[in-house]
Amino acid sequence: MLPFFEAHDVRLLRILTDRGSEYCGNLQQHKYELYLAFEHIDHTKTKAKSPQTNGICERFHRTILEEFYQVEFARSSTAALGSCRPIWTRWIESYNSERTHSGKYCYGKAPMQTFLDAKPLADAKMIEKAYSGREPSRAPSPLYAAS
Repeated sequence: MLPFFEAHDVRLLRILTDRGSEYCGNLQQHKYELYLAFEHIDHTKTKAKSPQTNGICERFHRTILEEFYQVEFARSSTAALGSCRPIWTRWIESYNSERTHSGKYCYGKAPMQTFLDAKPLADAKMIEKAYSGREPSRAPSPLYAAS
């Protein structure tokens, strides 16, 4: 994920994850927590037992299950995940670049277009941080990363 943001010259300020052990743990020992601290990325966690808090990701997981995994494994009961990689790559590129979304902040655009349209907002937040010496405002933004 970070190389994507770096390629677009956007500094990742905060990441939202669920409370899974792969994301959360002792701040002094957990590799993920240590990495986020090293990169100065704020770690926000979803509310426990509230999947609606992370609704965008929950919906993505359902969509990918229904439109990709169930379809691919219905075609072949012996399908291996490795053999699905080229199909997966095409599906995810289409999902992000061609398929319009009705979710919050998308306004009927594809996710990549939403990201590109919001890039000036990210630039403004970085300027605000640089000149004020404080963290940028936490106004809702389409640049939130999710698990």
